[in-house]
Amino acid sequence: MKMPLILVALVLAGCASKPAPPSWQADAKDALDGFTDDYLRGNTAAANAEFLRARRETASTGQPALVAQVELVRCATLTASLEFDDCPGFVALSADATAQQRAYAAYIAGRWEGLDAAALPEQHRPVVASGSLAGLADPLARLVAAGALFKAGRITPADIELAANTASEQGWRRPLLMWLGVQEQRAQAANDTAAVERIRRRLALASGVR
Repeated sequence: MKMPLILVALVLAGCASKPAPPSWQADAKDALDGFTDDYLRGNTAAANAEFLRARRETASTGQPALVAQVELVRCATLTASLEFDDCPGFVALSADATAQQRAYAAYIAGRWEGLDAAALPEQHRPVVASGSLAGLADPLARLVAAGALFKAGRITPADIELAANTASEQGWRRPLLMWLGVQEQRAQAANDTAAVERIRRRLALASGVR
């Protein structure tokens, strides 16, 4: 019986030597995930509360780059919904942000002139080179990239449709309404009455209008 007891003691000792991650990390991630989901679903009040919680948790570390990352998630989520506010929270922290964070901020703001694409998250690098959403499998990353393309003035009609379809498939009401609005404007400009009416029916449905 001595050997099993020794092994158990060693295992317990090994577990004890690995301290649990600080609670702020899990709390911040949970809040940030909640913010993203609530915002995309159109639950503004809940999203704002979750964002403030995520920011408070990361600010408790006194590390500007961690708070800057939270602000970037907020800006990217707004970009996915075609809402652009120049990311003031990130700008205030940009002096202490990483080069990668500054590159991503420029990317989602559509400031692509002189952009170091190699500093972007891997899945976004081809977007700058190709001007296309092709190959982006993650739905949120796809919508963020679509918003960045839109802001940069490089998005194609096919990618506008893909963005609307992506938001629809995920049940993300806020970006769906915005991308359908873009499609409506394009249909109006083309005098495509049938398309305008079809899009308006979808807008009414997604808006909850009877």
